[in-house]
Amino acid sequence: MLKRGLVHIYTGEGKGKTTAAIGLSVRAAGQGVNVLIVQFFKEDMASSGEKNFFAGSPSVEILRSNCRHPIFTGKDTDLAGVKRSVVETFERAKKTVMEGSIGLLVLDEAMSAINGGWIGVDEMMDFLDKRPPGLEVVLTGRSAPVELIKAADYVTEMLKIKHPFDEDIAARKGIEF
Repeated sequence: MLKRGLVHIYTGEGKGKTTAAIGLSVRAAGQGVNVLIVQFFKEDMASSGEKNFFAGSPSVEILRSNCRHPIFTGKDTDLAGVKRSVVETFERAKKTVMEGSIGLLVLDEAMSAINGGWIGVDEMMDFLDKRPPGLEVVLTGRSAPVELIKAADYVTEMLKIKHPFDEDIAARKGIEF
């Protein structure tokens, strides 16, 4: 556990937000810090390199909301189910960190949960204000709200200059997931 936990935001249109958060998780776990990675909008059964890498790790737990973002499911989206899943996942994460053994919390795609209206900015601010004093928190996702940017200690914006998606190159195993 760290003496004073800080708040990190990785935001912007560019690639690397989740990658940076996972890299910090590896660094923290390597130094004996217990890590909880919460992945909003990732299904439990969906493959990912980080999920495979951390499987069985005694110091890193991954918690997924087990729903996909409506941007991927379109008109077939069960919006009530998405809301329920995101809220329940956030509540589980808050309960886990309040128990006191987690030193780093990653809330991956937190900005999507906030911007979609599933988690309120005020609710996130309240959590950050009441978190255990040694808890380091990372929030990722596009379009970070100004209130969170002002409250954070680190803010990094990933700027897209060029991306393979623009050339219709699909996400690649081991690089994008």
